[in-house]
Amino acid sequence: MTDTRSSHRITGIGTVLTFVYAVMALAATGRSFVQIAGRFEQAPVPYLLSAAAAVVYILATIALLLSRSRGWYRTAWFAVLFELAGVVIVGTLSIVLPDVFHADATVWSNYGSGYVWIPLVLPLFGIWYLASQRKKETR
Repeated sequence: MTDTRSSHRITGIGTVLTFVYAVMALAATGRSFVQIAGRFEQAPVPYLLSAAAAVVYILATIALLLSRSRGWYRTAWFAVLFELAGVVIVGTLSIVLPDVFHADATVWSNYGSGYVWIPLVLPLFGIWYLASQRKKETR
């Protein structure tokens, strides 16, 4: 008999989570491309932070899709935890040091308020999901 199991473990809420990460990856990539290509000199730090967010969302999407393997499972953890740290750090800095973000916001500015705080909530769901999948991790 052939093994018909999927090469990934995404089902139910994992599918929704991965879809939201993919949407955020597209949004952050588009935002950072427009910012960097069109007006990089106005605010290089925020624009590069938007690009970093895009990379994290792309990595998280891929890692969640392939999280059946131990390496991708760990990569998913790294991406989600990095995202949470980025949102908290950049969100706090954008409030405490608004002059750094004077020209334009990043994806993570004000804790992701420009994206209805999805960047703040998403990694929390990601952590919950990955923790709930811990027993299913393969070698």
